Amino acid sequence: MRRDCRSYPVCSIDPIGCKDIDDALHCRKLPNGNIEVGVHIADVSHYIKPGSALDKEAARRCTTVYLIERRTDMLPTRLTENLCSLVGKKDRLAFSVFWEFERGKDKYKIVNTEFSKSIIRSVAALNYYEAQEIMEKGIAGEKAVLVEGIRAMHKIAKFLKRQRDANGALTLASTETRFTLSEETHNPVDVSFYKTVDTHSLVEEFMLLANVSVAAKIYSHYPAYSVLRRHPAPKLDQLGDLGETLKKFGFSLNADSSKELSRSLDKVAKADDPFFNKLVRILTTRTMNQAVYFCSGDYEYREFFHYGLATPIYTHFTSPIRRYADVLVHRLLAAALDMQSLPDEMTNRFYVAAECNQMNKKHRMAQFAGRASGTFHNYLLFKGKTAVEEAVIMQIVADKMYGIVPRYGIEGIIDVSKEEARFNPGKFTAVINGKKFSVFDHIMVKISSTNLESRFGVKLEYTSEEAMKDV
Repeated sequence: MRRDCRSYPVCSIDPIGCKDIDDALHCRKLPNGNIEVGVHIADVSHYIKPGSALDKEAARRCTTVYLIERRTDMLPTRLTENLCSLVGKKDRLAFSVFWEFERGKDKYKIVNTEFSKSIIRSVAALNYYEAQEIMEKGIAGEKAVLVEGIRAMHKIAKFLKRQRDANGALTLASTETRFTLSEETHNPVDVSFYKTVDTHSLVEEFMLLANVSVAAKIYSHYPAYSVLRRHPAPKLDQLGDLGETLKKFGFSLNADSSKELSRSLDKVAKADDPFFNKLVRILTTRTMNQAVYFCSGDYEYREFFHYGLATPIYTHFTSPIRRYADVLVHRLLAAALDMQSLPDEMTNRFYVAAECNQMNKKHRMAQFAGRASGTFHNYLLFKGKTAVEEAVIMQIVADKMYGIVPRYGIEGIIDVSKEEARFNPGKFTAVINGKKFSVFDHIMVKISSTNLESRFGVKLEYTSEEAMKDV
């Protein structure tokens, strides 16, 4: 039996241009004065039956692969962009999680959680920046019903984030960038770090809450063969190296627990360098182990822990259009709610473990493809031209140094082959043409494209202040 949510103030909030809309949300006040928030996820498992040709192909692909200018879908376009996608103003089938929040002084308490198949009719498919503007300024017309709910969800999301932070969740950073493409040639004309606003966090908090809630539910019913996701503790040797580097500059990094590490990262800051904290978080991210899917029967419960999110149990439920793991989790949840029987193969932990290994492999391959696409588009952006920009030194080793250009999110080896250079990695310093540089110092570089043995990319080359005057 589906819960009819078509009269609810539902909306989706996604990146600009998103067509494969997995998730939507609503918020409304209940007669008892409490607040109900619902997360509605595309009911992909309604269309993808176990053992069907569609299911087998989705299991083979495991994930949608996102490149800069295109994507390779896990599912056919008719499902991805139409039947499953939670587009605005059309009836769509969903699998939903509902929470009832009791409001206290500066806090919210979940007093009830429900799971149900549903039917929704989204009022609007918003992008993050549209939702941000609605939250800040309000809006008239048919979207006006969303204003109060988005503002209420924002308040609850901020509380949820404070709660996660208090538990030790890490706020890390990446070099994820956004390319602006020419409408005519589809070649890049600009690139910069991805800009986030409050509505990014709003959506993230409720998706995380949904994933945690579903993980606990399916594990309580199927402790031997639930599909879950764990994040092991970081690589302590690499994190220790980063800690030693920071110690040279008066900062400490405590890695005794995710909570201590989070507190340490909050204190690593320079008043005159706003990029410094982000850079340290980027470097910390690279010391992390990869989060992986696993069969719950293969590990002790204490090993389920997700280090980055600081939660004892976690799964992926919120993106079934683009992740096969979520499709399997939907089947587990439906069976746990007695809506349908669990496919026979999913009661075999060896089958579930094999599927998890395949999903982990395909996820890594998709990540590599996405990074390669970014590198190639950096090459296209600087093909036939150069730019002089400020870089920040990330690392100094025996014979080279690495840097990142905050303006473009580009990183790599800084070429000093034309200069007189000496490196002292023990002291994290380098002397170039008599001028001393340390790790985390800012340095001017010339950016150009490079195509060495068909490896497309960009080159960072040291340039002095004097040389810049001639540019």
